[in-house]
Amino acid sequence: MISRRVQQIAPSGIRKFFDLLINMEGVISLGVGEPDIATPWHIREAAIYSLERGKTMYTSNSGLLELRREVSRYLEREYGLKYNPETEILITVGVSEAMDLAARAILNPGDEVIMPDPCYVSYPACVTLAEGRPVMVATSQEDSFEISAATIEENLSQHTKAIIIGYPANPTGAIMPRQKLADIAELAECRNLLVISDEIYAKLSYGFEHTCFASLPGMQRQTILLGGFSKAYAMTGWRIGYAAAPAEVIAAMTKIHQYTMLCAPIMSQMAALEALKAGDEDVVNMVEDYNRRRRLMVKGFNSIGLSCFEPKGAFYAFPSIKSTGMTSEEFAEKLLIEERVAVVPGTAFGSCGEGYIRCCYATALNEIEEALVRMRRFVDAHRKG
Repeated sequence: MISRRVQQIAPSGIRKFFDLLINMEGVISLGVGEPDIATPWHIREAAIYSLERGKTMYTSNSGLLELRREVSRYLEREYGLKYNPETEILITVGVSEAMDLAARAILNPGDEVIMPDPCYVSYPACVTLAEGRPVMVATSQEDSFEISAATIEENLSQHTKAIIIGYPANPTGAIMPRQKLADIAELAECRNLLVISDEIYAKLSYGFEHTCFASLPGMQRQTILLGGFSKAYAMTGWRIGYAAAPAEVIAAMTKIHQYTMLCAPIMSQMAALEALKAGDEDVVNMVEDYNRRRRLMVKGFNSIGLSCFEPKGAFYAFPSIKSTGMTSEEFAEKLLIEERVAVVPGTAFGSCGEGYIRCCYATALNEIEEALVRMRRFVDAHRKG
């Protein structure tokens, strides 16, 4: 009864471990990319006030025009980009929906989409569901998990339609130097390729300036820019994001969105509007907090003997567990059972994630410290064995 495309897709490796720990007591979860910080009060208050005023109705399929205008102002202020809020911006139910819409809007059966391996779990799944073919391009710790124009070019074919990039990256915490992005932009322009740029972690970088892909020369017309509020504003459960792209692409995405989702919840849109208008200080404070946790976690893993690439963005560490001799899946399952620490095996993000685990440091400092104690005990026990 099930379609072949759906059968091809494995269940999310992130959710698998999240579901396992629900009925377990005393578990410290480093698995799900969920800030432990509540959405700032003034953002919650804006949503509450909107409810008190009876704002409980549908909005335009595209989203509140006021919010689209604010997104447009934000993109111009941050990156010098000018998008028409009436035709070039769509408000979505998180960036995950935006990714799904983008894939379905641009792909024909058999079209290929190049993406880094490892990458966020939704990228290959959304391409497959849109009847496209994901082409995974290997990245490695030795290359700082950065995809390059050269490796992309090696994987091009007559069927290549687009490239998906997502930096700062989930699961590795990697960022992309501006020049490397410029090289990819040059290749995309030369080969007439679309680029879907997932920039949900754009505000979360540590000592590095984020480069918006669409801001590179000539790229605005070839880029579907995806952004949202879940990570930087601690608004995961609000499910609110946006896409900015040429008008014809947004029109196609909106056509799908209007039949499947209709519109994002108005309460979430009102909260997002407040976040853009008055949330900058909240973001700065959160980034400082995450940076402290980042340093603690990376130092802890290295001291345990789990070599850890230094994440420069997002809020994930991606330590190597190769020294233990276990597979990523085996390490994660045993760690959960024996020490009640939940992590995600690197293979949930692609075959190049084998030998790694993803750990989220958007978790309280005391829990990170305790998790490191338990993981040290676990690694020592299995090293002796």
